[in-house]
Amino acid sequence: MAYINYIPVDTLSPEDRVADPDNIIQIHAVHPAVMRQHHDLYRQLMHGDGPLSRRERELLGVRVSALNHCHY
Repeated sequence: MAYINYIPVDTLSPEDRVADPDNIIQIHAVHPAVMRQHHDLYRQLMHGDGPLSRRERELLGVRVSALNHCHY
């Protein structure tokens, strides 16, 4: 598995921060606009209106991670 350095949240300006300390999101801190877009996409996919419940969405995420041998 690759290792990617990320910028600690406390080194970002307040306007560049997102309300999610998740390492996957924070990796994008090297490009704050991308980090915000990734966070917005995640929030919409997992919490927005849609035909799947939150539980179903989480189960799909876990299954896909397992199929991809993702340890995260």
